[in-house]
Amino acid sequence: MSEVRFEVADVAEIRFCVSPLWETVASLWALALPGRHALHLPWIKGAQPLARRKELAGHVRLLTAFARPQSWLPDFLTPPPGSPLVAIGDELATVRATPGEEVRRDVLVTAASRPLDPLAQRVADEPDVMLPRLVEAVQAWHDAAIAPHWARMRALLEADIAYRARQLAGGGARLLFDTLHPAARWEGDRLVIADRWAQSLSVSGRGFPLMPSVFADKAPLVSCSNDSAPGAVYPARAVGTLWEGRRTGTAGRNPLGAVLGPARAQLLELLRAPGTTSDLAHRTGLSLGAVSQQLGLLHDARLVDRNRQGRAVYYLCTDLGLALLDGDS
Repeated sequence: MSEVRFEVADVAEIRFCVSPLWETVASLWALALPGRHALHLPWIKGAQPLARRKELAGHVRLLTAFARPQSWLPDFLTPPPGSPLVAIGDELATVRATPGEEVRRDVLVTAASRPLDPLAQRVADEPDVMLPRLVEAVQAWHDAAIAPHWARMRALLEADIAYRARQLAGGGARLLFDTLHPAARWEGDRLVIADRWAQSLSVSGRGFPLMPSVFADKAPLVSCSNDSAPGAVYPARAVGTLWEGRRTGTAGRNPLGAVLGPARAQLLELLRAPGTTSDLAHRTGLSLGAVSQQLGLLHDARLVDRNRQGRAVYYLCTDLGLALLDGDS
């Protein structure tokens, strides 16, 4: 079990954010163990040849010295973002500015989970030399393997945040953490996570950012030590929909499609997880105007709800819509 202790004021400092840096580094876990990350096989099949390219192989080797299965990531490499939607360049500037002593400390802490890779040890021994190389490696891998898919990933992560924010507003910290993940629960004044790491951390007035993640696949992950900024990463909802291609012609072959029409039936099925108009247009092949029109009809029929998160509007199937879908199946 791991636990994160909150004081009363700390609960008010819970916030949500999205980190392209985290996703870039954590994606190496999926590349290392494709079987464990089967949901990402469409991405993995494209990323594997990228990792073997001559210009990327050295960068990937350096990153995999840290992003190893069953091993902690050093906190300095994945600091919690300072704002909800941060650019990877800003995150990498923070990493690049990490003091050498902090780099050494964070790398050595990870040895408690698994013996250090020789390259990781070299980063700890020569941070002034190796830290710029590590930043360059992250940027190169991000540009090649993550950036082409980032708009889609970000839409899914923002949709998860919209859902979690409603949980926090409607039921407070207890509802948020009790529904965050099956391995997490709220006990009095602390978040308890059923994992094998046995971390014990205190928020202590430093704020507590929560980051949904595409590539986190098991229990929520927290900071490695109390010396680092507290925070947690948890698996985002509906990751199984991330790499779905366009699905056309399927809805018309079932009774629900015959009643609602193929387009509305397809959209309702996709909205088991939150989605925006543009995301739904991309996934269905319909025009933005057509999707907007069909969503309006579904909303008027109380089959989908909508919620604004920043500049984006997310749609989600209502209980009535789910009952209709599940009754049809």
